[in-house]
Amino acid sequence: MSLKKILPLIIALITISLIGIIYMQYNRIQNLLIVKEEQLYEKVAKAIDMVGKDLSENSSRSLTLRQRRKSSLNLNNQLVPVELMQPALISERYTQFEIKEKLDLAFKTLKIPAQSYEFAITNNLNLMSYEMQSPGFLAAMQDTLSNIIWNYPLEPPAGTWAEDLAPYENIILIIPDFRKLVVQQSYSEFLGAIIFTLFIMFAFFITVRTMLNQKKLSEIKTDFINNMTHEFKTPLATISLAVDALNNERVLGDPGKLQYFRGIIKEENKRMNKHVETILQAAALEKQELTLNKKKCSGHELIRHSLSNYTLVLQEKQGQVQLHTNARHDEIFVDEQHFTNLINNLIDNAIKYSKDAPQITVTTHSTNKFFCIRVDDKGIGMSRESVKRIFEKFYRAHTGNIHNVKGFGLGMSYVKTIIDAHKGRIKVDSTLGKGSSFVVEVPLAKKD
Repeated sequence: MSLKKILPLIIALITISLIGIIYMQYNRIQNLLIVKEEQLYEKVAKAIDMVGKDLSENSSRSLTLRQRRKSSLNLNNQLVPVELMQPALISERYTQFEIKEKLDLAFKTLKIPAQSYEFAITNNLNLMSYEMQSPGFLAAMQDTLSNIIWNYPLEPPAGTWAEDLAPYENIILIIPDFRKLVVQQSYSEFLGAIIFTLFIMFAFFITVRTMLNQKKLSEIKTDFINNMTHEFKTPLATISLAVDALNNERVLGDPGKLQYFRGIIKEENKRMNKHVETILQAAALEKQELTLNKKKCSGHELIRHSLSNYTLVLQEKQGQVQLHTNARHDEIFVDEQHFTNLINNLIDNAIKYSKDAPQITVTTHSTNKFFCIRVDDKGIGMSRESVKRIFEKFYRAHTGNIHNVKGFGLGMSYVKTIIDAHKGRIKVDSTLGKGSSFVVEVPLAKKD
């Protein structure tokens, strides 16, 4: 099965797997929150139990009967009201600060991370009021959705008359934003799950991107092989016809025709050698085996030399090139051969991608540091996608109705490599249907 057919299936499977992993991580986090909430709830309940037992069993305070009486008592075997048999209230034995200290100690012992809490002591004999309460208790009681409330009954102290009676005091504890506290406790697990999921997503992304790049590369290489086959097939066919013609008796007897067909063979051979050289050059550039033989050259002279190579081609196509040498300084330190090839590629592209008679303008100017060459044409132009990819190896811009554009898609990649090797820059500006502009900037040679 080809990559083109199997790629959508692989992407679909990866997407489903990724969605499944994210869903499983979500469920894991939900279950983790439930477990953490139960654990924290139990810890707080245990802390309250510790404080409650301490308040009930601590004998550091004397436990006295209430001395307040609502009515006179008859001590001669008369019944004493139950409220008069109760021991001293917690609020009478402890201060608010002391109870908070006990709660703080219990929280610290059990490693409960609550930074703030509110508490109160209630009396079952008078449910309408609190014996003792922290400053923010009443406000915390109103928000029952975010806050969790613990209500712990306190046993009467041992050794009192009321130890066999039902509990008559309670300690109420409220932790504001309890669920937020649970989430904060789970930050490390959350972070691990998120990082793990992101790693998987990134791996999937890299996998899909690599496969798409491989698919694109496969298509580009297929086009390259087709183009290369065509480029070699044409001169080979021409040479074959010329050789057959040389075997013809009429041609053998005509020196003019012999010279003509020999010239064809020679030109087609040069053409094939040029193609081979282009491919070998691209291979060398890919292996980073580019060797530059730099020397001081006149930029204007190199441009004029390159343009002279296209005189016959432009005459045949009834086109023209206008050269404007506006640069005040044109001395550059470059590899003459490679830089000439660079200009040749730009001119060649301008000619190939022109609809009718090529109209090309080459303009130079200089700055303090750079010698600049601008090549403008009025050809078919390029789309934004083509402008972005013009320097990719093997990439060839879509030519619309122009079917005679030939090449391997290596020319602009070569240009970019040579520019980079000379520490220069190249910019492209193109409008589809109106033409393209290439601006090359090369550092000026340092003065002696």
